Amino acid sequence: MKVAIVKYNAGNIQSLTFALNRLGVEPTLTDDAEELAASDKVIFPGQGEASSAMRSLQEKGLDGVIKSLKQPFLGVCLGMQLMCAHTEENDTEGLGIIPEQVKRFNNDHVKVPHMGWNDISEIKSPLFEGVSNGDYLYFVHSYYVPVGAYTIATCEYPDPFSAAIQKDNFYAIQPHPEKSADAGMQVLANFLKL
Repeated sequence: MKVAIVKYNAGNIQSLTFALNRLGVEPTLTDDAEELAASDKVIFPGQGEASSAMRSLQEKGLDGVIKSLKQPFLGVCLGMQLMCAHTEENDTEGLGIIPEQVKRFNNDHVKVPHMGWNDISEIKSPLFEGVSNGDYLYFVHSYYVPVGAYTIATCEYPDPFSAAIQKDNFYAIQPHPEKSADAGMQVLANFLKL
């Protein structure tokens, strides 16, 4: 199985690569359009800041490439947010794959960023097969996708938000599966089986 990780100016790829290695996969880190299109699965990770990450995608011509992909595609953390139409982070236009608006946590009663282990619920996708409502995953983020028509799992901080979203072949999760112990490894394994 050919698994590609989108190479652009965002994120720590090493822990994701190690997690995939533990599942028997040697991923390719690439920004080559043909290589991405020829892969069986594509993972779009991200840590960092939205506007510079989008600029990097646009400079490499990856914004159009990503939207044209037909195979199972998984956005992670910032990758999930960039898949949406717009994020409040530096008023950035996203890829528009999923027509959602990314918001900043704005609640005086919680620390921002939302960082650490939190449980997920309202799971409804093969992406979470073997993962239960109430299982904990690891989050680090200041922005979130509200619960909406594309939500396939939720989390609360303190209000509900989308822990995962999906449209067609495009899946995305806010927590870091590679840092989320057994439940996170199960999500990655499920993605590889899609």
